[in-house]
Amino acid sequence: MAYAWSKDLETGNAMIDSQHQQLIKAINDLLAACSSGQGRDVLDSTLSFLVSYTAKHFGDEEKLQIQYQYPDYTNHKSLHENFKKFVSDLATQMKASGPTTTLVGKVTFGVGDWLVNHIKREDTKVALHIRNKK
Repeated sequence: MAYAWSKDLETGNAMIDSQHQQLIKAINDLLAACSSGQGRDVLDSTLSFLVSYTAKHFGDEEKLQIQYQYPDYTNHKSLHENFKKFVSDLATQMKASGPTTTLVGKVTFGVGDWLVNHIKREDTKVALHIRNKK
């Protein structure tokens, strides 16, 4: 099941929304590769992207939160740190065990579901705060 970008995932911040769309595309590309029996072949590049992506994207989000004095910054940053560890652990598993079917599932569903839930529950609050501060 591919993840679809929808209005309820929009934060209203062009940079953040664009970055979220990149992540959804990466997960959907992995899902498409799985559908054609190539999931394990592209897992390593997907995980490399995710490690880089989380560092850049979360850094960008956190700068905005500091700039606009987001009151729940500490908690939000903690959520980011936990997710970066999750992604890092997946990359470590990839190096240790190779591209297993179980690992592909953890990436596609663990990352995709986390992202959708995080955007809906957390990032929309940040975006609302920023809009109210402007």
